[in-house]
Amino acid sequence: MKKSTKVISMMMIGIFLCMLDTTVMNIALPAIQVGLATDLAHLSWALNIYTVLFASLTIPLGRVADVWGRGRVYLIGLALFGLGSVISGLCGNVDVLIVGRAVQSLGAAVVFPASMTIGIQSVPLNKRVGVIAELGVMQGLAAALGPTIGGAVTQFLGWRGIFLMNVPLVLVAFVGCVAWLSWRRGQAKLDLAGSALIMVTLLSLTLVLVKGNAWGWTSQLIIGLMALSGLALVTFIWTEAHVDQPMVPLALFKNRQFNGASLATVLSGVFMVGLLVLMPSFFTKVQNQTELLAAIMITPASMMIFIFSPISGFLLSKLGPRRVIFSGSLAMMAGYAVLRTCLKSS
Repeated sequence: MKKSTKVISMMMIGIFLCMLDTTVMNIALPAIQVGLATDLAHLSWALNIYTVLFASLTIPLGRVADVWGRGRVYLIGLALFGLGSVISGLCGNVDVLIVGRAVQSLGAAVVFPASMTIGIQSVPLNKRVGVIAELGVMQGLAAALGPTIGGAVTQFLGWRGIFLMNVPLVLVAFVGCVAWLSWRRGQAKLDLAGSALIMVTLLSLTLVLVKGNAWGWTSQLIIGLMALSGLALVTFIWTEAHVDQPMVPLALFKNRQFNGASLATVLSGVFMVGLLVLMPSFFTKVQNQTELLAAIMITPASMMIFIFSPISGFLLSKLGPRRVIFSGSLAMMAGYAVLRTCLKSS
């Protein structure tokens, strides 16, 4: 087996772990609530802290890996993720669980962007499209399988298993990375101002999206966070236009294909989360189904992602991006229409 293949395999494990833990906990919330004897409002922070920190720190910590060396920073990220998994799995109360999830998220914010960069740069230029497709499929598949795996593990091993099952995979990835990754220091410079501004932008925006309904969309806190996010974003754009090595090169946004692909990725992610995150909670909390049955009911969506992601790469070269994205958008709309009809009648 080539070294590049081994490296890509380790990166796929890292991406799988990071994305799995964005959705794996959702279906186990009722079991965790009972096990830790806590209320749902407090427990929700164990879920939200992962999303908030992951969203706000991925770009800055990815840049830190570029500066300090991706191999060494990647190992730190894996170690943090593994430590957070152990803390979460062995916690005795919800406060410790929140701390464990925060540590997990810090590790994920390092591992996820570094996995993409290391995997892509481990192969020649002419093979990078295939590697991007493989890592992208793993990303979508992990997020899609999260509720399924979470439901099955919770049913048979208990809710602590959804965190402790990460540990063997982290150890495998850690050993493989020690053996095969480069330890050279990066040549890029750290854009401290840009890092701080994008962190503030994403942190405040994510808090608005996550807690807007609970805190009130018209509350002073939410309006203040919106204003802070907007001001930080404007300042970030101005800063990136005036530094030698910007964290996000603004020239990318002059490319219409880049803009269109970014928008399509964001929208498809939103719709996928709506299905794979909210539906398991609906099955367990509203319809009073078991975690295992809820996992089985959401599995077809996971299988479709697994089946059609490679096919879409083939169709892309034959039909072009516009037709493929348009067809996928129509399919999502049709699926949501069917779900609305079914849930309305049930």
